[in-house]
Amino acid sequence: MEERPEASVAIQVLPQVEGDKEVVRIVDEVIAYIKSKGLNTSVGPFETTVEGDYDTLMEIVKECQLICVREGAPKVSTYVKIWYNPSGGVMSIEEKTAKHHK
Repeated sequence: MEERPEASVAIQVLPQVEGDKEVVRIVDEVIAYIKSKGLNTSVGPFETTVEGDYDTLMEIVKECQLICVREGAPKVSTYVKIWYNPSGGVMSIEEKTAKHHK
């Protein structure tokens, strides 16, 4: 049986910058970073979900803020949802959504 991740995190960053194109540019940088970590990831229209071990995911959440600031946002609002179960793991993105993608 496949080992389940111990945590799942949904991240939405809202860089406080002028114009939709600039917001999308910065959010795209954040998504590229998340994808570069090599974890199971699902990009949605409002948030990106990523699975893995808790500590790695918390580092990713932290870095998302820093990326926004480095990319020119003077401030950023971030919304994070965490599902954490160190003993039994969490349901994967696929398990939660596959039935909706048929």
